Amino acid sequence: MKITDLFRGSDGVDVKGPGVLCSFDIGGVTINLTETVVLSWVIILAVTLLLAWLTKDMKTRNISKRQAVAEWAVQTVYGLVEDSMGKRWRPIAPYIGALFTFSILGSLISMLGLRSVTADFNVPLAWALVTFVMIHSTNIRTNGLGGYLKGYVDPIPVMLPFNILSEIATPVSMSLRHFGNVVSGMVITSLLYYALSMITKGIGVALCTIGIPAVMSLYFDLFSGFMQAFIFIMLTMAYISNVDGNAEV
Repeated sequence: MKITDLFRGSDGVDVKGPGVLCSFDIGGVTINLTETVVLSWVIILAVTLLLAWLTKDMKTRNISKRQAVAEWAVQTVYGLVEDSMGKRWRPIAPYIGALFTFSILGSLISMLGLRSVTADFNVPLAWALVTFVMIHSTNIRTNGLGGYLKGYVDPIPVMLPFNILSEIATPVSMSLRHFGNVVSGMVITSLLYYALSMITKGIGVALCTIGIPAVMSLYFDLFSGFMQAFIFIMLTMAYISNVDGNAEV
C-alpha cells in the first residue's frame, strides 16, 4: 500500500465479525481460533506483565512511584465496591477490577488498528454469564435454597414464568447493551470514514481523512469504551448486591 492510499481513505464499508485464524477438530468438534481469542490472551499477558512490574519490590516505607500507582488502583476499586455495595462485598472487588480492566482494554485495543475484543458478542456474553452465576450463587448463599426458590413464586405462584424470564433476561440485556454500543460505534466510524473519503476524492483535500477520524476515535474508542466498561461493572454490582435486601450499604 502506498502512503498516498492512506490519505485517500476508504473505498467501501466492510463490517464483519472476527476473523478465523485457524481451525482444528477435537473429537469431531470443529474449534475455531479467532482473532478475539488471540487478542484476549494478548491483553491478559500484557496486564499480567504490567501488574508484575508495578508490584515488584514492594515496600512498607519509601515506596516507589509504580507501587503508589498500584496501591491507588487497588484502593480505587475497593472504594468503588464499598460505596456501591457496602463493606461486606469487599471480596468481590478483584472480580470487578478484572472485569473493568478487560472491558476497557478490549475496547481501546481498536485504537491500535486491531478489532475490538468487545465487538465480539461472545465476550460480553461470557462476562454476563459469569455475573449471572454469581448473582444466583450469592442469592442461595444469602437466603438459603428455600428462600431462593421462594423468590420465584412471590408474591403469587402465577408469577413463576415471568420471574424466570426476568432472570434469563439479565445476562442477555447486559451483554447486548455492551456489545451493541461497541459495534454501533464501529459501524458509525466506518460509515463516517467512508463519507469523508468520498469528500476527499471530490475536493482533492486529504485533511478530511486525517484529522476528523482521529477526533471520532477519541469519542467512539476512548470515551465510549470507558463508559461501557464503567456501566457494565456498575450493573454487575447492582445486580449482585440486590439479591440481599438487607445488605449493608
